[in-house]
Amino acid sequence: MERALTHSSARADASNERLEFLGDRVLGLIAAERLYALYPDEPEGALALKFNALARGETCAAAAEAAGLAEHIILAKSEAGSGGRHKVAILSGACEAVIAALYLDGGMDAARHFVDLYWTEFFAALNSDMRDPKTVLQEWAQSRKGNSAPVYKLAGREGPDHAPRFEVEVSVSGQEPEIGTGGSKREAEQDAAKKMLEKLGLWP
Repeated sequence: MERALTHSSARADASNERLEFLGDRVLGLIAAERLYALYPDEPEGALALKFNALARGETCAAAAEAAGLAEHIILAKSEAGSGGRHKVAILSGACEAVIAALYLDGGMDAARHFVDLYWTEFFAALNSDMRDPKTVLQEWAQSRKGNSAPVYKLAGREGPDHAPRFEVEVSVSGQEPEIGTGGSKREAEQDAAKKMLEKLGLWP
């Protein structure tokens, strides 16, 4: 567990990166098994969208926060001082490494128990259409004459490094631009796409 919570900034020769590699695969198997059982009539493509929502970095980081891992991650002082405990990549990596440590020390049942505890809300949030707003907006835009894809442009960034706030503008031919906000550029892009879809009457 100590190795699982050791970031490479603190100790490159004994970091959690190898455990992160293993934990990603263990989480993937647990999520895939559960989806296969929960949705017996869904095709591979629909299952893949749900799987991606469960295994992406933001989900793992949220699970790490819920499990209280952030305060226990071993970081270099410089990384901790720049808000490393709240960075998605660091939280996600620690979460996957902890899953691997549980698997190695306690077997698949121990790893499943952790996922059962901290992924419940993510499984509950799954629905029949798991396409994200950016995907839906792109499909709509490219179905129109001229096949013009949405254009995303960074409109602003504020806040400290450990808690930034991004603004992204999305433009679609024939429509007034919309501004989205989020803690990452990806979140801001999704928010902007959602607002554009809401204006078009295409979301939810």
